[in-house]
Amino acid sequence: MTVSLGIDFGTTNTVVSLAGADGPAQLVKFPGVDGHPFAFRSCLSFHAPPERPSERHIAAGPWAIEAYVEDPVETRFIQSFKMFAAAESFSETQILGRRYRFEDLLSTFLLKLKGCAGEAMADLPARVIVGRPVTFAGGSPSEPLALARYDTAFGRMGFSEILYAYEPVGAAFFFARTLDHDATVLVGDFGGGTSDFSIIRFERAAGEMRSTPLGRAGVGVAGDAFDYRIIDQLVSPALGKGSSYESYGKVLPIPNRYYSAFARWDQLALMRMSRDMREIRALLREAVEPEKIARLVETLDENYGYQLYRAVSRLKEALSADEAAEFRFEAGSIAIARQVRRTEFEGWIAPELSQIEGAVDRALADAGLDSGQIDRVFLTGGSSLVPAVRAIFQRRFAAERIETGAELESIAAGLALIGRERDLSRWTMRPG
Repeated sequence: MTVSLGIDFGTTNTVVSLAGADGPAQLVKFPGVDGHPFAFRSCLSFHAPPERPSERHIAAGPWAIEAYVEDPVETRFIQSFKMFAAAESFSETQILGRRYRFEDLLSTFLLKLKGCAGEAMADLPARVIVGRPVTFAGGSPSEPLALARYDTAFGRMGFSEILYAYEPVGAAFFFARTLDHDATVLVGDFGGGTSDFSIIRFERAAGEMRSTPLGRAGVGVAGDAFDYRIIDQLVSPALGKGSSYESYGKVLPIPNRYYSAFARWDQLALMRMSRDMREIRALLREAVEPEKIARLVETLDENYGYQLYRAVSRLKEALSADEAAEFRFEAGSIAIARQVRRTEFEGWIAPELSQIEGAVDRALADAGLDSGQIDRVFLTGGSSLVPAVRAIFQRRFAAERIETGAELESIAAGLALIGRERDLSRWTMRPG
């Protein structure tokens, strides 16, 4: 019988895990998902045919991406919405004539996820352990607001007891399965929007593993910021960023704001109907380098955002393994190719690396420990594979103490395992 359910609602992917009274936690698989069938993309699409506007079709996960790529003009695509969980400035959005608050988006996504899981999530327990970042993303995040929104959304799934645990703590519980001795463990979780760290002491007593939380810290930057740096350096200049145009005898810079939408690929399609797009089209006549603006117009008109971010992901993965790799983005008449050295990429993401490094130091300070008192380091999440990220830890800890793995599953599985703890209050919290 299921006794514990853990849900890792991530910026990029959402993973669900179930745990019985003993044994390892089991990940929920989603039939039809290629690659990692337990990693469900955290996105939604809303589509209503113009000839039948009352027929609203909502999809989630990979099916949402499929619907958006097939018809980007008539489909509203929402991804990375976890980034707005703690934003007081985000109250609601209009989608096909209907208002959606953050909790509405999240509950819609969760119910679609549950349906896609089929029998695996047909009979849910009353209690759920939900992962939350140490620090929510955003300039001035409101933690109480985020947790209240989460509570509403998860409550709509039918849970009567909703508990929250820090995401790196979930990863720590997953990692603790491999420990055969007492250890103080630092866990780093690198998601799409946040990088979070927790320090936990694990000790064996009376035949069972006991654990004590010691310290934590987090920062609202992670893999998505790395992606944007690549685009800003390799793609935006080829589309006119840094170029100029002539107006009334003056040479003026192309506005940088046209390129801010490249921070999220799904936002590119929205520019087609914006005032900025009308200005961009006008620049074709005035630009000093009109061929670059023509590429920008084509990228936006033809909705090349998804292809662009796949190219970025391929480069990032290649640079994690090799000292140099080729970036190649080809779509329509656009072809951008350049060799990129790992050191060059590391220079681009230096500001984010500095923020992550500062969060690691704050976690150690919060625990009152120095690096020599950390026995093991466990890094999880996609960006933990970036060598420059690993180097932050290699400068502080001996290489044999650092482990990486289970990039997608560790948090959800650990959350489910936390549900077995006799004193849940030590590891979880309720909003309010």
